Amino acid sequence: QSNLKKQGVLPLTFVNPADYDKIQETDRLTIKGLADLAPDQDLEVVIHHEDGSEDSIQVAQTLNEEQIEWFKAGSALNLLRAQN
Repeated sequence: QSNLKKQGVLPLTFVNPADYDKIQETDRLTIKGLADLAPDQDLEVVIHHEDGSEDSIQVAQTLNEEQIEWFKAGSALNLLRAQN
């Protein structure tokens, strides 16, 4: 996860591992709560299925304050470049 975080990728894990089976290849996902992202705060993912139905699941993330800034900047390197 450390490498993903430094690259500005938000690593998420399923709060309920069985939720993995709810996601299909053609689904679209909406991650709610990104604007208010805070350390160790779970997020809600809405799964939009091709047939028009939806499922909502909880996912966990483990970013700290510094890593949240990396995510917002697109990567740790982008943040360092912007600060200089």
